[in-house]
Amino acid sequence: MLNYASPSWNKPCTFVPFLVSPDAASVVGQNYSMVSEFILVGFSNFPPHLLPVFFLLFLLMYLFTLLGNLIIMATVWSEHSLHTPMYFFLCALSISEILYTFSITPRLLTDLLSTHHTITFVACASQMFFSFTCGFTHSILLTVMGYDRYVAITHPLTYNVLMSTRSCARLVSWSWAGGSVMGMMVTLIVFHLTFCGSNVIHHFGCHALSLLKLACGKETSSATLGVILVCVTVLMGCSFLIVLSYIFIVAAILKIPSAEGRHKTFSTCVSHLTVVIVHQGFASVIYLKPKGPHSMDSSTLMATTYTVFTPFLSPIIFSLRNKELKNAIKKSFQRKFSPLSS
Repeated sequence: MLNYASPSWNKPCTFVPFLVSPDAASVVGQNYSMVSEFILVGFSNFPPHLLPVFFLLFLLMYLFTLLGNLIIMATVWSEHSLHTPMYFFLCALSISEILYTFSITPRLLTDLLSTHHTITFVACASQMFFSFTCGFTHSILLTVMGYDRYVAITHPLTYNVLMSTRSCARLVSWSWAGGSVMGMMVTLIVFHLTFCGSNVIHHFGCHALSLLKLACGKETSSATLGVILVCVTVLMGCSFLIVLSYIFIVAAILKIPSAEGRHKTFSTCVSHLTVVIVHQGFASVIYLKPKGPHSMDSSTLMATTYTVFTPFLSPIIFSLRNKELKNAIKKSFQRKFSPLSS
């Protein structure tokens, strides 16, 4: 168990000669020590006997996330029938999910079994940039997948022209470019500030809002507003475009005369819609929840729903709710492990 009253938690830190805000001089004049590293509290406040349980649980979920997304990518690559825009976007989504979990979960697993929880200034900034970039890209890709379903259902005759290979590649590239710009924006807003005094982050990762609480100077409140504004804009903007796509999709489906045709058409959207609800729902809980008397322990557990649990659910939902993909995975396994029967 970590002792926050111990002097080692508030030891003077060496000066960081970069990314310092304009009012840094006034802060230094007040005799504060500048921060060169941070301490991630994470699950240190939890009972020690629970830490191995958390480690095993998060490790299994992380490995399943990696395995599930790799299986989806390999199946789409090997099955010619899946070489369509929808599954191309699904592969891009799997890549963003793998990179997102890789930027956070290994560090979380290491800290669960370690007593050394420090992270350098540069490593913290890097983790924030990559996690936000992949998170924003994931949201944009889900929006692009909604647009793909909209075009497929409402403009079936021109679908192959509108969603050509070049168009799909361009959409994915713009998704990553947009996610990178937003991720860089949040990182620069946070690390442009001056950090002095306490260097204890009450989170298992370099969470933007947790870091902003450690910043000092007049710019802190405007920086906090800027970070919230960027996150809410991306979250609400993507949600609005997805809802708009599904309004047109539902309107087109209702025009189909047969119930079987309506069901078959809507079934192509079920897995995407389920992932959207899970992803945007947990993201809203993290970034749009009202301020209240939440304990640090409950906030830590709540954060794992978005960083660990949501990526774990995505490959399960796409594999089970998408009949075409599920059959392709089953067929692929039969060819590899039962060559005689296949």
